[in-house]
Amino acid sequence: MHTMATQSSQETIAKFDKYVVSNYRRYPVCIVQGEGSYVWDAEGRRYLDLFPGWGCNVLGHCPPTVVRAVQEQIEKLLHVPNSWYTEAQGDFAEILCTRSFGKAFFCNSGAEANEAALKIARAHAGAGRYRFITFENGFHGRTFGALTATAQPKYHEGFHPLLPGFRYAPYNDLEAVKQLVDKETAGIMLETVQGEGGVNIASNEFLQGLRDLCDEEGLLLIFDEVQSGSGRTGHWFGYQHSGVQPDIMSLAKGVAAGVAAGAVICRDEVAASLKPGMHGSTFGGNPLAMAAGIATFRTIEEEGLLDNAREMGEKFRQRFEQIAEELPIVREIRIRGMMIGMELNISAMPAVAKCMERGVLINATHDTVVRLLPPLNITPEQVDEGCDVLVDVLREMAQQA
Repeated sequence: MHTMATQSSQETIAKFDKYVVSNYRRYPVCIVQGEGSYVWDAEGRRYLDLFPGWGCNVLGHCPPTVVRAVQEQIEKLLHVPNSWYTEAQGDFAEILCTRSFGKAFFCNSGAEANEAALKIARAHAGAGRYRFITFENGFHGRTFGALTATAQPKYHEGFHPLLPGFRYAPYNDLEAVKQLVDKETAGIMLETVQGEGGVNIASNEFLQGLRDLCDEEGLLLIFDEVQSGSGRTGHWFGYQHSGVQPDIMSLAKGVAAGVAAGAVICRDEVAASLKPGMHGSTFGGNPLAMAAGIATFRTIEEEGLLDNAREMGEKFRQRFEQIAEELPIVREIRIRGMMIGMELNISAMPAVAKCMERGVLINATHDTVVRLLPPLNITPEQVDEGCDVLVDVLREMAQQA
């Protein structure tokens, strides 16, 4: 399964150097094709991708059911503005809300979903209540509202002044949150599992404490499920591990298996605060993305992939616990379904290049955390294939440490 590339990786890189803004650190490889958990570069080399699409490709690369749905949709309607009704948007809203709660608003990305969530919360809270509490090591996106909500100073450099009204608390520290609440607070926003921050998992007690605090103070509880939603953790949405339901939830990344899509789910009474003309998205809810989203959720359901995500997460845990016993460089393992973090007591960054040389694609985040976001349909054999390479690399790094 490999189509010949029309140009070499180096030829493509040369075009990027000349014409594309260099705001990303890119690996010196041009990916030309993907199927399932594998991708091929322009030179025909195959890689096992354990971080497909930065978490967007929950079904791996080019899942047949999603490809077919997009092909069928593109022949009927490519784009229709939100001044009309479309079947696909209603059907996907039903799929999302019957698996969660409330009503859906559609956009195109995680940052857009979080911007919408913040606007909805301010609209619902009313005049004078504009503040939000977010959490250290969180990540909510790159637009100004989402950037300000992201309590990591490294992302703020060069962009001050940021949006007023945000206060930051340590993750999993309920008492610290209580100290920050005042009469101007509109809501509390957090990831149920911090992805970019290092696969940090919110405790059930912490989430329940936030829910109780919001109910007592009349605040809105907002869960950013951009990375932890869409089946990623082995439940449809990360909050379902705790049973603590938010008032607003943001989704993107895997919600349409790699097609650009975002959504905000709101409790009915919160949704009612967003009146016509207050917010919108030109491409939000477009038929192409909605068809992909419908196919994604149906495939996850029909192929039993929530169960597979939990089972394969435990398989990764077993392999990583073995290596943790062997190598003192492994500090902690944090896994929830197909959100996998291994914290080292040395920099994890060299592992990325070393694994890539051996044909396995991984990620390192927060400097010391090896992060994997494998597709929900990864097989036991692929887990072993990836772990074998990663274990070899970690042994090598431990010897050099």
